[in-house]
Amino acid sequence: MKTITKTYETSFRERGSKFIGFLFPVETEDDFQDQLDQLKSRYPDATHHCWAWRLNPAQPKEFSSDDGEPSGTAGLPILNQLKSFEAVNAGMVVVRYYGGTKLGKPGLIEAYGRSTQLCLESARLIDIRPVKIFEIRYSYSEENTIQKLINDFDLKVTESEYLETVRLKVACPLETADACQKNLAGLEHLKIEFSEIGKSYI
Repeated sequence: MKTITKTYETSFRERGSKFIGFLFPVETEDDFQDQLDQLKSRYPDATHHCWAWRLNPAQPKEFSSDDGEPSGTAGLPILNQLKSFEAVNAGMVVVRYYGGTKLGKPGLIEAYGRSTQLCLESARLIDIRPVKIFEIRYSYSEENTIQKLINDFDLKVTESEYLETVRLKVACPLETADACQKNLAGLEHLKIEFSEIGKSYI
């Protein structure tokens, strides 16, 4: 999956109608709603503000709206492009000014999809990986054992605390998380303790 870190804007005309596309990073539905409200304020006289978003790489959630266009001709083409580019934590709004000529359902699907595609093609898409977070607690004498685990499972240390014992929070790629968990469970005889914190992404 991929994400973005800034806003991208593109526009084009199709048989008199103007389509202005905005692709922007979002973390929550409230973030998206704020951006949508700003665009509605910026373009209050537009005919439609159609949109889609995809959130949460760990457990993707998505939604779209046709905003008055015929069902399935605007929000879904926008969402399908986001999915095609594997974009997540991203929102897309396409502002349309009607130009007097009806485009028909195929024309609308093409135009809204194209607007989203243009934004995504101009964007710098950054790879992200869904992960599972584990907390590991162990004595200093087992440092080599833990380092081997980190290397074997490509773990990323996200937090560390070195006191009487060591406490690490590590991110494990989701595809190897089950195997890593089994491996950790097999180290309990060395007094290596662990707990699963939950899913996230890096």
